[in-house]
Formats: sequence, C-alpha cells, structure tokens
Amino acid sequence: MAVHKRSVTISGHQTSISLEAEFLDALTVLAEAEAISLALLIARIDAARPRDTSLSSALRLHVLAEARAGKLPPSSQEQEAAAAAS
Repeated sequence: MAVHKRSVTISGHQTSISLEAEFLDALTVLAEAEAISLALLIARIDAARPRDTSLSSALRLHVLAEARAGKLPPSSQEQEAAAAAS
C-alpha cells in the first residue's frame, strides 16, 4: 500500500493529504452514498477534527468508523478472498 499525496481545496484554500488508494476509494464510496462531492465530505471531516489531529489521520479514522458502522461494502479484494474460500 503506497501512500499518495493529493491536493484538495477546503473552504477556498488548498491543502494536501497523504492517503493510501484504499482510503481514498472508501472516502469516494462514502461521498457517493451521501450524494455529495468528495471535496465536501473532506471539508466536513476537516471541520469536525480535533486541531491536534492531521487531516490525513482524521480521514483514515473517519473511514474506520464508517466501516465499523457497516457503511462500507466489502472491498474487491475482500470479495475475491470470500469467493476463493467458498
């Protein structure tokens, strides 16, 4: 899992995040489920995060919380592993 740097604009200012592709994919799925843009989802997470937490960490923690709440479908790798096991 390589970490990729990506530029995003939040409330009119540009910043960068460093995330693995799997986390970015999960954030995209979550944004689509809420019918909002990825930028808006990231802005909401940014506004709610503690100031001593980096934005990248807050994004990862949000994905984890949503996954634990059952709001993310299994990844394609998990689906392939389940199919191979049965």
